[in-house]
Amino acid sequence: MEEQEREISDIDPPDHPSEAENGVMLVVSHSRDRGRAPLSVVLATVLYCAEFVSAAVLSSMYHKTDDEIWMSFTITFMLVPAVLTQLALTFIHRDVGRDRPLVLLLHLLLLGPVIRCFEALIVYFKAGKKEETYVTLSRKISLKKGRKIPMEWEIGQSERTLAAHRNAFKRTAVIQAFLGSVPQLTLQMYAAIQEKYNQPARVVLMIINLVSITYGALVCSVLAIHIRYDDYKVRIRPAAYLCMTAWRGLEIATRVTVLVLFSTALTHWVILVGMANLLFFFFLPWAEFWAKKGSLTQGVERNFSNFGTVVVLTLFTLLYACINVFCWSAVQLDFTHRELIQRKQGWGRLALYYCGRFVENLVLIILWYFYKQDFYEYVCAPLLVVQLLIGYSLSVLFMLLFYQFCHPCRSLFKHNVHDCLRCICCQKGTSTRQNQKPSYSTTLQEEKLPLWVPCRPDFDTSTRVSFCACARVWRRRCERRCAIV
Repeated sequence: MEEQEREISDIDPPDHPSEAENGVMLVVSHSRDRGRAPLSVVLATVLYCAEFVSAAVLSSMYHKTDDEIWMSFTITFMLVPAVLTQLALTFIHRDVGRDRPLVLLLHLLLLGPVIRCFEALIVYFKAGKKEETYVTLSRKISLKKGRKIPMEWEIGQSERTLAAHRNAFKRTAVIQAFLGSVPQLTLQMYAAIQEKYNQPARVVLMIINLVSITYGALVCSVLAIHIRYDDYKVRIRPAAYLCMTAWRGLEIATRVTVLVLFSTALTHWVILVGMANLLFFFFLPWAEFWAKKGSLTQGVERNFSNFGTVVVLTLFTLLYACINVFCWSAVQLDFTHRELIQRKQGWGRLALYYCGRFVENLVLIILWYFYKQDFYEYVCAPLLVVQLLIGYSLSVLFMLLFYQFCHPCRSLFKHNVHDCLRCICCQKGTSTRQNQKPSYSTTLQEEKLPLWVPCRPDFDTSTRVSFCACARVWRRRCERRCAIV
């Protein structure tokens, strides 16, 4: 229910809101209004069908050319995410305990996303044709020009059903992207390099895989924002989507390319690299959970036993590890929390991840450069290495731009990218000034400076002093001035 209300909170308020007596701005969602179209449901369904059909066509071509190895792996990476998608949709919509034999049959035929998409479209086009009473209320805080405005919505049955479909397809998009599209893209790139030519069907499948992975990474970022800022009405602007698309697309494309190139030179070592990454990110949340000595949350499902909860959390952790192998998952798991995700923004872990990933990509691409095959004599290898490093650096740059300028809740950050960089510069400047001997001119110049230069104007005094390392310097100047007076 909370996830549904979180998704519903994106509904635009009407032009004439009414002010409630208790200070809450009441925004009535009229039953005649259809609301937002389920475009995310349609997009996820189109990507699922396009990837499934293109993989099936390519598998038939592999069968005609007697490429049994490529055919078997292509079919495996086609069927595994499709089956997991059917299970996720069935579990989220709770179809097992309901009398819906046609829907269950279509799920068995791997056509569950298609029937779910038709259901969502039917609900959307039928909404607004008849009056319906609201079934729940959604209260959020709207951020407008730095002000926090409490607002309230009346949610109807059709809006609630559409929100359930959107939430289900967001999770299936992530499963399809990182458990199906990522290994499929890696396999087809490796096959193209080994066979030294590209088939049109293979190129089409690789493009669809890259689009699916980028969309899945965008969904991860948006879900992380909605979960962290559950009390706020989050509205993501088109500029933020463009910035996230450039960030995620460059990050995933360069990462997959580096791994594929490394696998062509050192085939057996890439298995060690991949398994080391997967096991590290898989056991990291469990190690933190055991270090905290906490108890497993019971908010996953009420009817689950302890064993069922462990199984679900294990599958969830496996998906989390697969995401982090190729890109930043944008979340930190916390099994003691009822939503399984930490609310605070982990700037330290974010910096460590991208620094470590950049070093790993650099090492892998350098090893490929020294152990590359004769096929790469027709390719400018140094230029390719530089392009991959620049591409990953550009992805980090777009990530910093998103958090600094395009994040929908950047006004709620205690400190942002600019503040962190400013404090680093302050620390470097303080260390260099302490190594130099003070002169009479510099002393007079320091005396003309104000007693306090805040890092952020909206901080209170205690937060400013504890946040910026240069506060110690200003306190010393204040003490010297008081001594002179």
